[in-house]
Amino acid sequence: MEKLRETLRVRKERAILVAAVLPSSGVYDNLAELTALAESAGAIVVDRFKQKIRTINPSTYIGKGKAEQLARRVKKFEANVIIFDNDLSPGQIRELETAAQTKVVDRSELILDIFATRAQTRQAKLQVELAQLQYTYPRLTRMWSHLDTVTGAAGGSTAGAVGAIGVRGPGEQQLEIDRRIVSKRITELKRELEELDDRKLREIKGRKDFFQVCIVGYTNAGKSTLLNALTDAGTFVEDRLFATLDTKTRKWTPSRGAEMLLSDTVGFVRDLPHQLVASFKATLEEAVFADLLVHVIDVSNPEVLAQIESVDAVLAEIGCSEKPMLMAFNKSDAITNMSPLETLETMYPDAVTISAKTGLGLDELARKVVEHYKGREIVLRVTTPHSNGKVQSFLRTYGQILSEQYDDGVAILEVRMGKNQLPELERLRPEKLEVVQG
Repeated sequence: MEKLRETLRVRKERAILVAAVLPSSGVYDNLAELTALAESAGAIVVDRFKQKIRTINPSTYIGKGKAEQLARRVKKFEANVIIFDNDLSPGQIRELETAAQTKVVDRSELILDIFATRAQTRQAKLQVELAQLQYTYPRLTRMWSHLDTVTGAAGGSTAGAVGAIGVRGPGEQQLEIDRRIVSKRITELKRELEELDDRKLREIKGRKDFFQVCIVGYTNAGKSTLLNALTDAGTFVEDRLFATLDTKTRKWTPSRGAEMLLSDTVGFVRDLPHQLVASFKATLEEAVFADLLVHVIDVSNPEVLAQIESVDAVLAEIGCSEKPMLMAFNKSDAITNMSPLETLETMYPDAVTISAKTGLGLDELARKVVEHYKGREIVLRVTTPHSNGKVQSFLRTYGQILSEQYDDGVAILEVRMGKNQLPELERLRPEKLEVVQG
């Protein structure tokens, strides 16, 4: 038992997956997503175990009998890790490990493990390490005596090294020492991340002169592929969960005179650990300060409705539920049965059906984004001196000139343009502005 939780990593370990389903649970295919998560973490799935339960057993979550059945499966399949789709208490993990004589990892630990292997930049590594420590701190049970020599995701040779804080050490005195070490490290990480977050926030706020569009969506929905298709950003793309953790922002000009910033964000997932949402606050600020969210949805996924709900839940958690949003039904090229897509198009008539991979529907997506950028169209009569060339240049770039006349060093132009561009025009100080229509 001493070595059962020497590490929380599951790379190349033989895993049994367990989904305990309560009556209040949604209609998710729990094991399908858990399989994708486990394989993304590098585990080798050898068995799957789904159990409907009426209530949560306080000792083992699934009950003593099912825990014994699980232990027999561990021997049969020679598994060395059990991965639960549920979040378990420290006591439940301990009881299950005792019964099965192997390591038990819950859903949040698994997601943290994946994030640790994906983190590339210093900020992402610090964010993951903080999330891991905050999750693990209340679960400490006599860790090993050399924790203070482990630098963790920010400074170790591998991202997420701090994920290995589950080893049982010599006793309660060591437990208190370990807790102090972890508490101190959490404080240090928060301080360092606050500095990085402030810098990131200043950077985001510094873009206020640009219309900001932020791509959000479930992990592996095709957000990075869409960013690449629209801007040639060169973002890393792979068919796996949480392929990228770091935000990329690129200039995008979807039509003449409509220059904006387009940002990608970390992918969401059902029951995303709160520690990760908190740690990735600066990364998610891209969505908080965006003028428009583009919600990319994988319509080829059978759990598409549940994924939409999960993204909506995370957006609500970070305060973005009232943001203007455009839904993009992606991966339409991968659909064999059109009925689910037709149902979605009926439910969300303002959505755009696209394929970021083939380019299908991207022109329509750009057109709808420009509509949000411009706002409702109005007709203005603008009077400006000939000497104020900036006003005329702005009107010709961002509007449609309907008529123009010149007299006594003054230009009078009638122009159709978006209402959202009116404040920018006013900053150029034309002599007179009149709304003719709209």
